[in-house]
Amino acid sequence: MTAKVIDGKAFAARVRGEVATHVAAMKAGHGITPGLAVVLVGEDPASRVYVKNKHASTIEVGMNSFEHRLPAETSEADLLALVQRLNNDPAVHGILVQLPLPAHVNSDLIINAINPAKDVDGFHISNVGLLGTGQKAMVPCTPLGCLMMLRDHYGSLAGLNAVVVGRSNIVGKPMAQLLLNESCTVTIAHSRTKDLEAVCQRADILVAAVGRPEMITAAHVRAGATVIDVGINRIERGGKNILVGDVDYASAASVAGAITPVPGGVGPMTIACLLANTLTATARAHGLAEPKGLTA
Repeated sequence: MTAKVIDGKAFAARVRGEVATHVAAMKAGHGITPGLAVVLVGEDPASRVYVKNKHASTIEVGMNSFEHRLPAETSEADLLALVQRLNNDPAVHGILVQLPLPAHVNSDLIINAINPAKDVDGFHISNVGLLGTGQKAMVPCTPLGCLMMLRDHYGSLAGLNAVVVGRSNIVGKPMAQLLLNESCTVTIAHSRTKDLEAVCQRADILVAAVGRPEMITAAHVRAGATVIDVGINRIERGGKNILVGDVDYASAASVAGAITPVPGGVGPMTIACLLANTLTATARAHGLAEPKGLTA
């Protein structure tokens, strides 16, 4: 069997196009321009690249982009004050504080200072609780992107067996909750799960978000299953520095029915869903209809 490749790059381009169409309509019909504020503290190289890409994508879809780049020694109090100003700014509909923050800053304190309605990362404890109880929430971008691709592939997910390998607050737990909300039967597995291969082999949908390079192989995959690889790991191979996922792609693709590659799978969907969340937050703030197909 040769697995169908789920092209996240193409899917993300489609999502961005839909967001841009909604933004244009919002501007024309209501005189409202969605605004996304991104806060970067310090000079972490990966974070700088992410913020640059987020800025470019925000402008591309017609939104306002507000960048705040702060030195690494910025105090917790000063960062909290900035977050409060952004909470009170009516031109800002979405706020994202780029993680990781410097060690002297309490990340949970900062994230939970964001107005939950503007928390487009979906990390605020209020949004976590709303998602966990099946209520309207801002949903973390990466799990939302995975859900969009699964809906597109299957249509209805009701009744499918899903295994999520990984229990992080950012991906594993919200991914499991989203799949539960779609009426899947969900198992959360992790590095200490006994007989992990057997657990994974029961899955119609297998989501790998464990943070270990190429941990999931063909032995974990039931024939015909859909494999969503959330992992992004940089390793040395053949004298080159390359990106691989949490799935051994060649091995898993030999038995899976469909699979996301790394790179070019889940990754591009994260920024696309950040834009979708900003659009949703703007619609909710102004009492407008939420964009269909772009929310959980």
